[in-house]
Amino acid sequence: MTARIPAWLAVPAGIGALLLVLPFAALLARLDWAGVPAAIMAPEALQALGLSLVTAAIATGLCILLGVPLALVIARSPAWLAAILRTLATLPLVLPPLVGGIALLALLGRNGMFGDVLEVMGIRIPFTTTAVVIAQAFVALPFLVISVEGTMRTIGTGHEQVAASLGASRFTTFRRVTLPLAGSGLVAGTVLCFARALGEFGATALFAGNAAGVTRTMPLAIYTAFNGAGVRQDTAIALSLMLIVVAVAVLVLMRGWRADSMR
Repeated sequence: MTARIPAWLAVPAGIGALLLVLPFAALLARLDWAGVPAAIMAPEALQALGLSLVTAAIATGLCILLGVPLALVIARSPAWLAAILRTLATLPLVLPPLVGGIALLALLGRNGMFGDVLEVMGIRIPFTTTAVVIAQAFVALPFLVISVEGTMRTIGTGHEQVAASLGASRFTTFRRVTLPLAGSGLVAGTVLCFARALGEFGATALFAGNAAGVTRTMPLAIYTAFNGAGVRQDTAIALSLMLIVVAVAVLVLMRGWRADSMR
């Protein structure tokens, strides 16, 4: 039996729904649908799209490589240590992305903490494609850590203890027991991580810049268009539509996967 909801709640709920829906409806209404194919196939748009997809994929792989071990450490740590690590891991979620960009410059910039060391080695990271990947990974990593850590905490350590009692090494237990059991959280975190990396703007703008073909991802191409340079506004709106489509696809994929996992 469906729970009854007070009728007066319909008013603020409706306003909230309109607040979420109307901006996207206005964007779609403004879109020149006949020109969408040409706008998307424009060289600047394809260049930004390709760079975004490649860097987001690399950043997601980096997040998996670093985030899964971090999630396992958090899930298996004492409560006080897990609370500290979880807070640090989720800090990029609550900070403005621009702050993340400044922090990355303070760490890896020419005058940053490791700037002198990198300069001696002949390595320059800021305002390169590598900087785009690092910025995307910085803001997307929390999504993967939260998803995987929550799943690992839920499954507990019982299966791992059984595997250890049967003579399995720690690495074998991690590879053959822990990872498969945490697969649901890993898939969810990976999808959310990729989507977040694809839409990253603030940290990328400050740490990587906005050079066409080098650091200008889709969000930066949209921003550039509405500032009157680089990409036409119809192309920017078309790119915005593409980002919306990706976001909807992620949500549909997540919903379908969760429904299957609950059966």
